[in-house]
Amino acid sequence: MTQEITFDPRDHRMCPTRYLEDFVVGEKFILPSRTMTDALFAAFQLASGDNHPVHYDVEYCRARGMPHMLAHGFQVLAQTCGGAGMFAHMVEDSLKGFIEQSSRFLGMVFVGDTLYVTLQVTEIVPNRSTGVLTLKSTVHNQRGELVMDGLQKYLLKKRPLAA
Repeated sequence: MTQEITFDPRDHRMCPTRYLEDFVVGEKFILPSRTMTDALFAAFQLASGDNHPVHYDVEYCRARGMPHMLAHGFQVLAQTCGGAGMFAHMVEDSLKGFIEQSSRFLGMVFVGDTLYVTLQVTEIVPNRSTGVLTLKSTVHNQRGELVMDGLQKYLLKKRPLAA
């Protein structure tokens, strides 16, 4: 006798949903490290339309004293996408929107650099049924230098009241 196994795609999750009040100030989300390759530079150029040679012509860069092509600031910023780690999976059912982003570019990133991103909860502001979760984003290179920092704000639902 075989037992019928049922599958419900709604149950296929990386982790349980977290709501605004489930987060704690100071909590960190580590994103996978990424080495900035020629292919990533080409993909970003294609997606952004930026055609300045500092981002795609290595000889142009070397003639100006740079070791390799220079990453566009938005290319560095893109590495802080919460969907690259577990955060996006945690808020699958509670996320109402990504509402604000700011960043400061503090150092240069070249082809071959490896970037390490951390998102950290810095503020939780509850409203009636939702609230704003603020994450500080930091990007360090393989030498431990902070090359970018910023803030991201998400509008999240509060936990539904029990019926």
